[in-house]
Amino acid sequence: MSSTASPGLIPATILTGFLGSGKTTLLKRVLHEAHGQKIAIIENEFGEEDIDTSILVTETKEQIIQMNNGCVCCSIREDLRTTLSDLATKRRKGELDFERIVIETTGLADPGPVAQTFFMDDEIAESFLLDSIITLVDAKHADEQLNTRQEARRQIGFADQIFISKADLVDAGAVAELTHRIKHMNPRAPVQTAHFGEVALDKIFDLRGFNLNAKLEIDPDFLTADDHDHHHDHDHDHEHGEHCDHPHHHAHDDDVKSFVFKSDRPFNPAKLEDFLGAIVQVYGPKMLRYKGVLNMKGTDKKVIFQGVHQLMGSDLGPKWMPGEAKTSKMVFIGIDLPQEIFAQGLEGCLA
Repeated sequence: MSSTASPGLIPATILTGFLGSGKTTLLKRVLHEAHGQKIAIIENEFGEEDIDTSILVTETKEQIIQMNNGCVCCSIREDLRTTLSDLATKRRKGELDFERIVIETTGLADPGPVAQTFFMDDEIAESFLLDSIITLVDAKHADEQLNTRQEARRQIGFADQIFISKADLVDAGAVAELTHRIKHMNPRAPVQTAHFGEVALDKIFDLRGFNLNAKLEIDPDFLTADDHDHHHDHDHDHEHGEHCDHPHHHAHDDDVKSFVFKSDRPFNPAKLEDFLGAIVQVYGPKMLRYKGVLNMKGTDKKVIFQGVHQLMGSDLGPKWMPGEAKTSKMVFIGIDLPQEIFAQGLEGCLA
């Protein structure tokens, strides 16, 4: 996963979320708002969502590519590859005109394989740049979906940006609880409410979530709350007044969790590479997103790494600034990852 993107690459956004979370509303809104931008939309057709495509087609001049393959989860990687490759070819020949693509996954899809397509295939990587994964969460049904469907939890773990839709249908306390729950699963992704799909385009496009850059945004509240993974309530939980008498987020022990590793001691590069290589082999399928900005022995530059499942990439970033604390910081988001094994292993890689 290299970050050295050539300027001619077409940015791609993956839009995911459960049925009814408002993906189509958001898409239509984007197509109306994005004046002067030509967007190709790839839809994974699946059951009832198909009704919406006719609306999209009549309202805009976009090319919509239906992938009628029944179950998306199984065969999307191959189909998506072909679809993307066709799009790139037609664009080169001047048959199609578009500047970016949005892939709307079905409510049941796992965004992992979709994201991996952009890194595993050279032809695709030469034409497209995966920009970000955006996840929509329906405020009214989120708790039930997150409790019962691992796909819904995975979609949150993968996200670079999360929008809570239909927040007007529940009270503010419920939105705060849901936000809190989401932060535990994914402290990297900003969480915002989206009213009827009204979202500023700069919150959707060019987020550079997959760029290897020295920005590792972790919600500061998450860090203060969970530095030592203590299961007790913190002051910032008590904003909801009368909601304080019932148990908070830890009522949900979600299998998608995140943890942060920090150290002020530099890493030994060879040891770290061996360890990360080993855990990715073992836990890769359960590792959704991971990212870090590292202080490495032997270089005065930051080392940036990130990955999706088994695919991991790293790059040299900018130099540490004079006076800047050379703290390595990593975040791992995954399904039931053994935090102790990771933490001990990473400690063992410090110089």
